Amino acid sequence: MLNSVSETAIITLKSRVIESAKENGIIKDPMGKLLYESLLENLNEDVKNRIIKRKMSSVLSAHIAIRGKKYDDYTSDFLKRNPDGLVVSLGCGFDTRYWRVGINKDNYIELDLPEVIKTKQELLGNQLEYRTISDSILEMGWMNEVKSLKDRHVLFIAEGLLMYLPEEEVINLFKNLADNFSESEFVFEVVNKKYTKGFNKKMVEMKMKKSAGNDAGSSYNFGVVNSKEVEGYHPGLKVVEEWSYFESEDLEPAILRMFGKFKTFTRTQWTMKAVING
Repeated sequence: MLNSVSETAIITLKSRVIESAKENGIIKDPMGKLLYESLLENLNEDVKNRIIKRKMSSVLSAHIAIRGKKYDDYTSDFLKRNPDGLVVSLGCGFDTRYWRVGINKDNYIELDLPEVIKTKQELLGNQLEYRTISDSILEMGWMNEVKSLKDRHVLFIAEGLLMYLPEEEVINLFKNLADNFSESEFVFEVVNKKYTKGFNKKMVEMKMKKSAGNDAGSSYNFGVVNSKEVEGYHPGLKVVEEWSYFESEDLEPAILRMFGKFKTFTRTQWTMKAVING
């Protein structure tokens, strides 16, 4: 059975399917739809009642779809610049980026906890043709496996993941990546540190329960204040880009984009792109 954090993978998949079904949807994800339909047949009634049958906020589904599209763009751009590069999706969940972007199977690896990878393998069968690693992102085993394949021109992706992990472990992850890889990149989502404690943390928990039927918000543990904090983890890290969905041209209504001018909004939950020993 998936734990509350792993269940966020279902919420993310559901959001993409909702947006993909719209005539002018933010993202098109036919493989996601197939995966979702297969998943529905294997979920217990508790998960169905809490997550599947619950009406999802249109703001949440749009946010997740916009983020997914942006991370697709990061992936496409990286592979155009590095045709021999390797993309490693950390905490992949039920993502279907491989098909949306059209990646060569030798250029792509997905990593997640054993129960998630097993479920995905069972649902997709021989359609899941690329390499997968069943491991915790906090273990070094997966990193050694990736390094044995390639230690340069690697793109690591952590979409909706790091905030759920212990702060000390996340900092060690950054350090280990910088120690073991060069000429590589890391695209990752973060939340503002203020949402990892106290009243703000409880507000996130309540919002998640109401909008998606899941209490993973209560597990927010890692957050940052700014990019300088990330760069301080290791001299081999340099943040070269920051992005918030408030800056997306897909955000509707368009008036919401005006919030992209204010860090109060753009630095609540956002994405950073860091170069590793570039």
